[in-house]
Amino acid sequence: MSKKKSRRDFIVIASYSMGAVGAGAAIWPIINQMNPAADTLAMASTEVNIGALEIGQALTVKWRGKPVFIRRRTENEINDSRQVDINSLRDPQADEERVQKDEWLIVMGVCTHLGCVPLGQKTGDGKGDYGGWFCPCHGSHYDISGRIRKGPAPENLEVPPYSFISDNVIKIG
Repeated sequence: MSKKKSRRDFIVIASYSMGAVGAGAAIWPIINQMNPAADTLAMASTEVNIGALEIGQALTVKWRGKPVFIRRRTENEINDSRQVDINSLRDPQADEERVQKDEWLIVMGVCTHLGCVPLGQKTGDGKGDYGGWFCPCHGSHYDISGRIRKGPAPENLEVPPYSFISDNVIKIG
């Protein structure tokens, strides 16, 4: 009698196991369709080749549908941004906290006041009173470190998450 009982136990356990596998196989497509689409995942990060940028030049790229300003700063720009009294800033943040490598500044190109795109990336653009970016919509002035210095914007230009993959390539996101 113990043989029949153990065989029956095996059959019950095997049946439950097969039922669980079947339920998982039936539910998986429903769960999987909730994952982000491939085009959404592609926008989650972007790699940018910055090797062609000369000192003093800037580049604008799109990330998650928003502009990202990349600037290779000169020694004078770096020195000027480091000599600012941090206590005088509306959103106090040292230049060293905003960059990973001194000559490379990478910030979101979206004004923190109402979401406009500031001028200052192109050669002929007005760079505002502090040599960085100027938002003509409401008059916000940012310095070469992307910090708000004048105007209604409440915060500095946001620094997106980024990393250097190599000397010439950065990954944003």
